[in-house]
Amino acid sequence: MKSQQLQTWLSIGELAKRSGVSVPTIRFYEEKELIWGLRTTGNQRRYQRAMLRRIAIIKAAQQVGISLKQIKETFATLPKQRIASKKDWQTMSQQWQGQLDQQIMMLLQLRQQLDQCIGCGCLSLEQCPLRNPDDCLAEQAMGAHFQEILFLLNQKNETGRDFVE
Repeated sequence: MKSQQLQTWLSIGELAKRSGVSVPTIRFYEEKELIWGLRTTGNQRRYQRAMLRRIAIIKAAQQVGISLKQIKETFATLPKQRIASKKDWQTMSQQWQGQLDQQIMMLLQLRQQLDQCIGCGCLSLEQCPLRNPDDCLAEQAMGAHFQEILFLLNQKNETGRDFVE
């Protein structure tokens, strides 16, 4: 009797309402094999209550930038034949900790350097290690390489005369 109470099945509408996502989102998650359910003899979808936890994890992971592909790969480490235990979830979450730590460090670095970057105009790795990994002019000099040229072009437009280098 107790196992029947724990094994409560939810309709797609109930699952959507309780998880805070739409019915089409539930179908999408099922299509992507992030959750699963059964079909009744009347061809209605039924889901284990445990799918509520999976959906909550999907929503939280997406909020911090973890892709559905990564979520699916990580969910693959969870047991399919039984409801995941607390230990199973802890093991799974450890796979994301390194990625999240990197994101946190990047955001902290961005926060520290953002006021220096706004309005700078440089496109140099020397000046802005955060945003421009393919800068080919960084080897030539630091700073805004085109600022002087733009200034001179602007002067030419105002005076109508050519500038001399």
